[in-house]
Amino acid sequence: MTGSTASTATDTPATALGPTALVLGAFSAVGTWAFLIPWTVMAGALAMTFGAMGIHYARKGMGRLWTAATGTALGAAGFIGTVTLLWAMY
Repeated sequence: MTGSTASTATDTPATALGPTALVLGAFSAVGTWAFLIPWTVMAGALAMTFGAMGIHYARKGMGRLWTAATGTALGAAGFIGTVTLLWAMY
């Protein structure tokens, strides 16, 4: 057997937190202006949560910092935009 079967830091599920936050954040930010209100609130909250966890793990060397930070920012923009829109309609 020539290859190693030991797991490395790149094999952890923490590497998927940044891209997941990025996708959910993009959906939340775009969905705010498409009036997909229940979905954008949930996607924004999840993007902020996964992004914060992704930033935490990226600082330890697992995952990419820029995807987690961008996902967190987009999720916050979508979440705050939707809440502001709902508050203005009330």
